[in-house]
Amino acid sequence: MFEIDFAEFPSTSAAASGRFFERAFGWPVTPYGADYADVRGDGLTLGFQSDPAQQAGAPLLTIRTDDLAAAREAVAAAGGVVTREPFAFPGGRRFHFREPGGSELAVWCPED
Repeated sequence: MFEIDFAEFPSTSAAASGRFFERAFGWPVTPYGADYADVRGDGLTLGFQSDPAQQAGAPLLTIRTDDLAAAREAVAAAGGVVTREPFAFPGGRRFHFREPGGSELAVWCPED
């Protein structure tokens, strides 16, 4: 299974971004420390990263899978370049990759 269910955005203030979407659209916010917040919309979660050391240069679309190792192998076999090896984060594990056209995306798997 593969589905896009998350998009992460760089932000100068994760808290301010979260408050905006909560006030504008009524979407609940889950803060993860001072530099990160998740906002849950209709079927899609938006993440806001304000730690400059962790920010992607552009919005980061994230693809959900049930098998992270198989997804990493498939990405590499298809010509993608892994830019960040699998790592843990609240809720699961993920890796980042660049597709041949140059866009960076991520694949994630929930914790078991």
